[in-house]
Amino acid sequence: MADNILSRTVSGVSNWVNERAPGLVPVYRKHVSEYYAPKNFNFWYYFGSLAMVILVNQIVTGIFLTMHFKPSAAEAFASVEYIMRDVEWGWLIRYMHSTGASLFFIVVYLHMFRGLMYGSYKKPRELVWILGMLIYLVLMAEAFMGYVLPWGQMSFWGAKVIISLFGAIPVIGNGLTEWIMGDYLPGDATLNRFFALHVIAMPLVLLLLVVLHLGALHEVGSNNPDGVEIKKGPKGNRWSPTAPTDGIPFHPYYTVKDLFGVCFLLTLAAFIIFFAPVFGGLFLEHDNFTEANRLVTPEHIKPVWYYTPYYAMLRVIPNKLGGVMVMFSAIAILFLVPWLDKAKVKSVRYRGPISKLMLGILVVCFVWLGVIGSGPGTAIWETWVGRVLTFLYFAFFITMPLWTKIDSTKQVPDRVTTHD
Repeated sequence: MADNILSRTVSGVSNWVNERAPGLVPVYRKHVSEYYAPKNFNFWYYFGSLAMVILVNQIVTGIFLTMHFKPSAAEAFASVEYIMRDVEWGWLIRYMHSTGASLFFIVVYLHMFRGLMYGSYKKPRELVWILGMLIYLVLMAEAFMGYVLPWGQMSFWGAKVIISLFGAIPVIGNGLTEWIMGDYLPGDATLNRFFALHVIAMPLVLLLLVVLHLGALHEVGSNNPDGVEIKKGPKGNRWSPTAPTDGIPFHPYYTVKDLFGVCFLLTLAAFIIFFAPVFGGLFLEHDNFTEANRLVTPEHIKPVWYYTPYYAMLRVIPNKLGGVMVMFSAIAILFLVPWLDKAKVKSVRYRGPISKLMLGILVVCFVWLGVIGSGPGTAIWETWVGRVLTFLYFAFFITMPLWTKIDSTKQVPDRVTTHD
């Protein structure tokens, strides 16, 4: 009896909505219930949906934090302490937000690695990759501005160092630096504009790019570990005679699969939030628990861990302008990957040893540069190792047209396989 009442209620509400917004059902079918994804997704395909979950967490917790935060140099640090000590559950909201920021980059980096590993940037998904890289850029800007807001020692000095990099630009550098900060040093003007950008402008741009990213993905269809285009394969399955044979509806099959990943992520996040929210100074740096003081310089000025690979590249180049160019080029070159890769196959499964070795070298270089960038950087050997790693990082992309063309390949199957 109760089931019948619930069923009639749901059906009635659904009919009421459909009569007034008939366009919603086709959109739902196209992007959820009738979006056919390859049936051989593996572990690496969790991270796109996990990034969406973390984005929602950042927006919701950020809204609650803005209710008590005061974006001024005189009150910002005290308002964060007020949130932590006096606002009911404020400490939890703050730690959810700070932990979410680091988890966001962990998930995004793994998502990008999966794209590189399975060739998800190759035709016809170049636009999907470009939009994903734009999301990465906006996310970096969003995180940097949020990092400045607590107005601790590392917030102030990190902002000063990073914004001062624009001073290396010939002719307009000094004026551009002052324009960004709104003063000669980070202060009230910097906090106010960073607060506005972090809370309003950047999230709106990020959400727009995410929608475009998903829209572009669903137009061409998802890639898979085999790199087989399921749309070009045989048609017909138990859901639809026109659907790809090797595809299954995203809902309920992958929504249930992703739900398992979300539960694991939330469990991991809970352990970090309740037992190690600063995570050894990686998620929340110790210097940032001290109020900003422009007269006292921290012993080591370094960014949060997710910027450290690029910061290491900047630091190992002796010329300031050269370092800035190398750092930004390291990000810009990622946009060119779809056209640098000349391989005939997409997935690393069917590529030869050269591709696998080069991808491994890239991962080692990026992680090792991150370790160097998070340290003091005073040792001579670190500088030289950093230069070698930076060279190898760029060599991966610059030589990609060569080694992807000469590398051996295996026969790609006509249909997707189920092996890992």
